[in-house]
Amino acid sequence: MQQHRNCLITGPTGCGKTYLACALGHQACRDGHRTLYYYAPKLFRALQTGQVDGSLPSLLKKLARAALVIIDDFGIAAVAGKQYRDLLEILDDRQGVGATLITSQFPLNQWHEIIADATVADAILDRLVHNAYRIELKGESMRKHSAAASSKPTPSDS
Repeated sequence: MQQHRNCLITGPTGCGKTYLACALGHQACRDGHRTLYYYAPKLFRALQTGQVDGSLPSLLKKLARAALVIIDDFGIAAVAGKQYRDLLEILDDRQGVGATLITSQFPLNQWHEIIADATVADAILDRLVHNAYRIELKGESMRKHSAAASSKPTPSDS
């Protein structure tokens, strides 16, 4: 956090990306750092709404002031190109003053396909990757294991 390093967590559905991101965010809060969490589709909707109702400057200011911004499930929903330029502005404002943690099911080498505009994709990745911790999770869905555990009969079911 003090070095304003980013963190990129990638991996398949259910492998624990959100769990890990929230654990890191929780620790940042416990350490006294202002932390914001956004599910990526909701962040992009908030950016779009901000464009329409004029609240975008205050949202951008709020994002710039946070010590840690977590963007969960990047790339999971289609987003208009303008919103990726807004994300670029957010990352630019945060450069050197805050840490950004992004989770995605998509490996970094597929982000150009998600973003579609090569120039914007290059700029976003340039601001994120060079000072980032990269965590690539593997494995089956944790939900699969918890569902199996909850369906096992207990002694009281006998």
